[in-house]
Parts: sequence; structure tokens; C-alpha cells
Amino acid sequence: MTSPAPPGPDALARRLRLTDAVIIGLAAMIGAGAFVSLGAAQDLAGVLAPLAVLVAAVVALCNATSTAQLAAQHPASGGVYHFGGKQLGPWWGFLAGWCFVIGKTASCAAMALVIAAYLVPEPAQRPVAAAVVVVLTGVNLVGITRTAALARVLVTIAVTALVLTAARLLVGLGGGADSTSDGAQGFAAGAPGPLAGADAGLWDGGLAAVLGAATGGPLGLALVVAQAAAIMFFAFAGYARIATLGEEVISPRRTIPRAILLALAAVFVLYVAMSIVLVAVDPAPGDQGWGPAPFRTALDGVGAGAGWHLIVTVGAVAAAGGALLALVAGISRTMLAMARESDLPRPLAQVNQRFSVPQRAEITAAIAIVLLVLLAGDVLVAVAASSFGVLLYYGVANLAAFTQRGQWRLFPRALQVLGLIGCLALVAALPGRTIVAGVGLVLVGVAYRGAVLALRR
Repeated sequence: MTSPAPPGPDALARRLRLTDAVIIGLAAMIGAGAFVSLGAAQDLAGVLAPLAVLVAAVVALCNATSTAQLAAQHPASGGVYHFGGKQLGPWWGFLAGWCFVIGKTASCAAMALVIAAYLVPEPAQRPVAAAVVVVLTGVNLVGITRTAALARVLVTIAVTALVLTAARLLVGLGGGADSTSDGAQGFAAGAPGPLAGADAGLWDGGLAAVLGAATGGPLGLALVVAQAAAIMFFAFAGYARIATLGEEVISPRRTIPRAILLALAAVFVLYVAMSIVLVAVDPAPGDQGWGPAPFRTALDGVGAGAGWHLIVTVGAVAAAGGALLALVAGISRTMLAMARESDLPRPLAQVNQRFSVPQRAEITAAIAIVLLVLLAGDVLVAVAASSFGVLLYYGVANLAAFTQRGQWRLFPRALQVLGLIGCLALVAALPGRTIVAGVGLVLVGVAYRGAVLALRR
């Protein structure tokens, strides 16, 4: 039986149609993938980056089918926090919700820092990133339909910029760039990228280093691809925004599965194409890798002028802004659902009646993101932290979907098993320090909920 939205003044209005839901999912994915994860994945896996995109997409597809199946049965705000609690019990739901809040707060910080990196030099980046979070939170505070409308504009700008940039890169390669032949030779050799192995910086002490990925053998290459896939998964996770908005979608049983699969398919095609373009330009663009602006670096490689830099900068800012807009909305809806069950402070469950948004949760999420922006280190650190939390979140989603029965079984159980295995494998491929820090944060959340339950008793 479908779980209805809670009656009364704290219920959210159903205003989003299929196109709106797809656009919000696209906005959450395109910003992260095209302007952060693609460059980082190629720095790790080199010419094997398109394979990493494929691996991440397969795991994302399995997770998407589980999320869609759960959201159709339980169309209320909170995503897997709500689904896991209904199907597996409150502790599983809390684990999913807590991991989501941790992971997506890190995602928001990464997106804000990327926007600032394209707009201003280093000394001003953190204050500008904090200001961006405040402005976009203000947009979310005046209603979810306005969020969808702005996301539509930002996605259009981002995709246009990416298509134009890809065309310019292909023209540059067709003009005789030497990088095409270098890329073909690198692919034939199966060479990993410049950050693979023992000199990977953030990745020192990770599973690949422990097992000797630097040796270049089949196991080493597989682990390097898994590392890059873990980073790329960060880019595919935007479809979760659709599920967390389930209480605001019209006809959720039909709309949510379609929106999730349509958004995922569109982004997969885009990512594969752009990853191949980067490989063709240069599979190993120097000791420092592609950096935070891979397509700007690629344009330099084919001799493009300042006008093209402006195009890709506008696209990056629009894409990362759209991602941040959708991410803040998703975090606040999960916080709303957790507060309704007293897993977070009850005042966060308040919904503003004029705009039908959880304003207190939005503001709280924004404060946490601003603090992280001002204190965070490298963008890649934030991306890895996000992947840790989100992969565990989807691990719970796959377990919950596996338990569904009858009319609610929309996809084979084999997909949920494959999704769970994929999530755990990609978590294991993350840097050792990320795993340790992530486990510590999860234990903090578990201790908090245990203390609250003890006080209630």
C-alpha cells in the first residue's frame, strides 16, 4: 500500500511533473560529472577513464532501479531514509539518511568551490563559494517550482557549453593535434593516468596502493579503474534528488521511475562522449593532471582562444550551480523526513505554508555547507567523502528494494544484488583516509541516535 504524505500543515504540495523531475536530476548530475569527476577520473585511470565511466554507470543503473522501485511504493520526502525505514527498520533508515546528509553536504561544498574556482583567483574563492551557497539557498526557500525553473535554465546553458566545447576540441584534433596518436598508443598499452599508484597523493594508503596497483598488472589496472569509477559515481548520484522529492511529484508511481531512468540514460551518453573527447585530446596532460577545469585545460591543448574559455566557464558555473541548487533541496528534504521521526531535532520538520518548503531544514543545511566550504581542503577530498556516504546510502537502497514483493517489484532482484556488490566494491576502492574518516562520522551518527533513544526510554 502506498505511503501517503503526512496530512496537515507540514505536508508538501505535489507540483512537479515528469519534465521537472528529469531536469532536477540532470542538474544534479551534469554539474558534478562534466566539470569535476571526468577530469579526476582520467587523472586516475588515464585512457581507461571511459571504462571507469561505464563501471560507474552500471552501478548507478542498479541503484537507480532500486531507488525507483522504492520511491514508487513510498512516495514521501526523505529518499532511502524513508524507504529503508519502511522496508528494513528504523536503524537502517537512519543509517541511510545520515550517510546521505554527510555525503551530500560534501558534494555541495565541492560544487560551490568549483564555481568559485572558475570565477575568481585563489584568495577570494572560499568567500565567493560561501556567497554562492547563500544565494542558491535563497532560491530554494521560495518554492520547489522555482527551483525546477532555474534548474532548467542552468542545464540548458551547461549542455550547450559542453556540446560547443566538444565540437571545438574535435575540430582542433582534426587539425592535426599530436595528442590523438598519443592517446591511441596509451590506450593500446592500457596505461593508467599520472595519479595512479604510489604517487597518487590523496590515494596513498588506499586499497590499490596496499595491493600493489602501481605494478601495472591486470589486478592493478582493475583497481585503478575501480578508483576512477568511485569518483565517477559521484557524478551519477544526482538521480537521488528525484527520489527525495517524491512527496512533491505528481503521480509518483509512474513519474519517479521514468524520470530517474531518463535522466540517468541522458547523462551516461554525455559522460561517455566527453570522456572519449578528453582521451583523444591527451590521455596524460602533464604531472599535475587535468586539474579542477579539465575542459579549459583541453582547450589550451588545441590552441583555442579566450572566447572559448569564457564559454566553458559559463557552462561550468551554470552546471555546478544547477547541481548545488538541486543538492541543497535534496539534503533539506532528507533532514525534513528525519526530523519528522525525531532522528534530527523536531523543529526541522516545519514547512513554510506560503512556499511549501522545509525552510528551517534548508537554512540548517546551508549553514553546514558554508562551514565546510570555509574549512574544506581540496575539491577531490570533498568528492571522495561524498562518494563514501552516497555509496553506503545506495547500499541500503539495494537491500531495501530486495525485500519488496508483489506489485511493487518492478525490476529483477539480480539488479539489487549487483548494485549492493558494486557499492561495497567502490567504497573499498576509495582512499584509506576517506574510509577511516567516513566510518568515524557514521559511528558519531549511530552514537547520537543511540543516546536519543536512551533518553526517550
